[in-house]
Amino acid sequence: MPDWLIAIVLGLIEGLTEFIPVSSTGHLLLVGHFLGFHSPGNTFQVLIQLGAILAITSVYFGRLWGLLTTLPTNPGSRRFVIGILLAFLPAVFVGVLAHDFIKTVLYESPALVCTTLIIGGFILLGLDRMKFEPKHTDVADYPLKTAFIIGLFQCLALVPGVSRSGATIAGALLLKCDKRSAAEFSFFLAMPTMAGAFAYDLYKNIDQLSTKDMGMIGLGFVAALISGVFVVKTVLNFITRHGFAPFAYWRIAVGVVGLALLYIPR
Repeated sequence: MPDWLIAIVLGLIEGLTEFIPVSSTGHLLLVGHFLGFHSPGNTFQVLIQLGAILAITSVYFGRLWGLLTTLPTNPGSRRFVIGILLAFLPAVFVGVLAHDFIKTVLYESPALVCTTLIIGGFILLGLDRMKFEPKHTDVADYPLKTAFIIGLFQCLALVPGVSRSGATIAGALLLKCDKRSAAEFSFFLAMPTMAGAFAYDLYKNIDQLSTKDMGMIGLGFVAALISGVFVVKTVLNFITRHGFAPFAYWRIAVGVVGLALLYIPR
């Protein structure tokens, strides 16, 4: 498969998986591994997230603009923004400290990705089947303490295969948030988290990127933007109707197939 087509395929995968609890990074690393694709410092997988960032920003532009314009006068808007920032901070701290270890060790272990996909799938399945009595159903009303603890859960996603959205959703469910608002809070938290990861990774690796690498990233970015818009527009209604079990089964299946391809002699 030519490199340009691999870039498009990986971009589509990024957009389709970033906002659902299946681990976009895990999928990108596994598909890249089996296709023989490698990016300097695994930077491609992080930088194409810009497409997913723009996808969710475009879909939520009205709400974001409303928050921005009411921030000086509306205490509810200020509290919500502060909550997102509190949830964002733990991943910044841990991500910067562990960046090199994550990129050079964890990202280089497809077996780890498969294992965390499977374990996370069973955890998500268990959470989906538990009967919680939700206390919080609107992301704008999440207490600041709840937002911060969800941010601590997000740090688990620094291990590839865990899933950023999966970790934050799991944390929100355990804190008695309903499924739809848990997914929506994950959307809002994705914006600063992914933007921060993009900026920091570009800063760390820009000297390693060639013109060809930038072209590949551009193709992946466009593909991620297109597929990401589709997912953001449809996934909340899907979760409301079907819960998280379909994503859990998908994670388990991908992890099992990945381990089989890695270890079964061919």
